[in-house]
Amino acid sequence: MNKALTVLRSWIGKDSSASISPLMRWLNPTLLRVEEGELEFSYVIREEMTNPMGILHGGTTAAIIDDAVGAAVWSLGKPHMYTTVNLGVDYFASAKAGETIIAKTSITKNGNQIINTSCEIWNADKSRMIAKGHSNLIKIDPSRTKP
Repeated sequence: MNKALTVLRSWIGKDSSASISPLMRWLNPTLLRVEEGELEFSYVIREEMTNPMGILHGGTTAAIIDDAVGAAVWSLGKPHMYTTVNLGVDYFASAKAGETIIAKTSITKNGNQIINTSCEIWNADKSRMIAKGHSNLIKIDPSRTKP
């Protein structure tokens, strides 16, 4: 088992306050399930995650998808970093502040240079899909990420 999987499995049932991702710390999901390339998180929608209508903001939804698929890529235990090339989101239903949503990620194609991912967001009992996203991530040269 790769180191990333070991770390992720130790976080099952916990919030994301120890994440290396500042965005994930702000979103603060609870990790529910971990398999290599497949993660499942639950999120409680807070007021600051909503739009003026009181429902989950589309940008927050996209951020959840982007951050969750990034974690799924990390679970592969690859020696390189990957960053998002594109992100497409389809929105199907709303969710309100106080509700819990579930994000389920998967790796569609695990390429050497580009990894194709998807993420579905469901309501708490998984009876209604809120949104579905897909993203491609590209391997980056670590020397290019230094300030």
